[in-house]
Amino acid sequence: MTVEEQADTAPPAQYSPKRWATLAVTLFAVFMDMVDNTVLNVALPAVQQDLDASSAQLEWSVAGYTLAFAAAMITGARLGDQLGRRRIYLIGLGAFVVTSALAGAAVNPEMLIASRILQGGAAALMVPQVLAMLQVDFPKSERPKAMSMYGMSLAVGGIGGPLLGGVLLEADLFGLGWRPVFYVNVPVGLAALVAAAILTRESRVETRESFDIRGTLIATVGLISLLFPLVQGRELDWPWWTFALMIACPVILWLFVRYEHRVIARGESPIIDPALLHHRSSLGGLLVAILFFCGMAYQLVLTVHLQTGEGYSPIRTAVALVTFTVGVGIGSAVAPQLMPLGRRVVLLGCAVMAVGMGVITWTVDHWSGSLEWWHLAPGMIVSGIGLAMVAGTLLTIVLAQMPKSASGAASSLINTAIQIGVATGVAIVGTVYFTLLEDRHTPTDSAVVGLLTVVGLYTLAGLLALVLPPGRVDVSDVDSDADTDADSDHHHATTAVGTALPPEAGAKARVAP
Repeated sequence: MTVEEQADTAPPAQYSPKRWATLAVTLFAVFMDMVDNTVLNVALPAVQQDLDASSAQLEWSVAGYTLAFAAAMITGARLGDQLGRRRIYLIGLGAFVVTSALAGAAVNPEMLIASRILQGGAAALMVPQVLAMLQVDFPKSERPKAMSMYGMSLAVGGIGGPLLGGVLLEADLFGLGWRPVFYVNVPVGLAALVAAAILTRESRVETRESFDIRGTLIATVGLISLLFPLVQGRELDWPWWTFALMIACPVILWLFVRYEHRVIARGESPIIDPALLHHRSSLGGLLVAILFFCGMAYQLVLTVHLQTGEGYSPIRTAVALVTFTVGVGIGSAVAPQLMPLGRRVVLLGCAVMAVGMGVITWTVDHWSGSLEWWHLAPGMIVSGIGLAMVAGTLLTIVLAQMPKSASGAASSLINTAIQIGVATGVAIVGTVYFTLLEDRHTPTDSAVVGLLTVVGLYTLAGLLALVLPPGRVDVSDVDSDADTDADSDHHHATTAVGTALPPEAGAKARVAP
């Protein structure tokens, strides 16, 4: 290796030697968010009995978190860019600990719902900072591995929720029943807070701009108009206004884009620069992410079916689902090496997920009435490999054309896309599955059709991946202190949030020790 090559691959002095330890600590936020998205599911019967909650209140205790998280994500990312990502991360993590304690101490359904909404808002402050800090803290040669770890945290956290919930319910710590599923966040969160305060470094965009309050409100209304009916539609038996809200969503988001262009024309700072979506890789990657994460609704089908159709306990259900993480671990070991292949990895990963879900569907049908967790393990492992292949690669593709100054906005877009995908998948797959159950189909037949719907979603995600740019992805593009689009004068002259700057200042971020 030449001296020049060594200089290219060696981390510059500006990168902290503690960056991997810092990443492990900050990824805890991603893990906690995914856990708390699903941890309550296995505890809902216990919550209903303890708090005398209605089915609608139970639904809100789950949906309130998702709605608050998705709606506040963009705002959280922008606050990190402007006020400091480390600062907002620590505030969000501290608030997450407090709201977790409030949820665990809930004395009625209304308090639980309010605590969950606040908890989702706290997660929206801390989660976007993780990917933004990753972009700033790691040299381009190390980013594929770091991205893969980020994607693995999403997957492991999604499976860890039901597992943790099942273990804590089975243990019934101190006779508290379901409450430890939230209380566990308090000691672990405090430890993470101390570690993050010691290890993380501050970073923010170079310039300070005014906050785009009106744009934030328009974007939030647009997201809620989609997510609220998706989450609550089935519970409300799909009244006409739920469809009207979903139809209004693209119109509101179109108005949001138009408004942001006007903000830029006035020389002010938008909440998100529409130029970030001008790249085929960015927009296509976000669309694939939405459809791909729709398929994660398979957890809903399996969680309910194993407990109601096969008579599993919560802990036995969790054990059956956790084999997915074995596949994630296997896939994460090879995903960084495959990332440069770009959309071909996404296509293959979607196909692997579809095959894995197909195997699970056959297993549920074939072993109906005598289904054991090890019967499901092969399909779960294959599916985990597929998710690990896609998650990190999609992140790389989306970020490939974005400068470091866009990392906060890009993080919010990616995480919002994931939340939209999860909520949409629950609505689609949940409607199919529960409609069949209510029409007196057998639990097995209902689960099989629900899982086949998931197979179809992953197949469609693979087809949609064809819109991504062909050829190899140069991971060094996920960079960079220089603007990556030499053909766009407007993009070359703006930061991620749209404020006009000289070209040489357009993408720099300040990093304080």
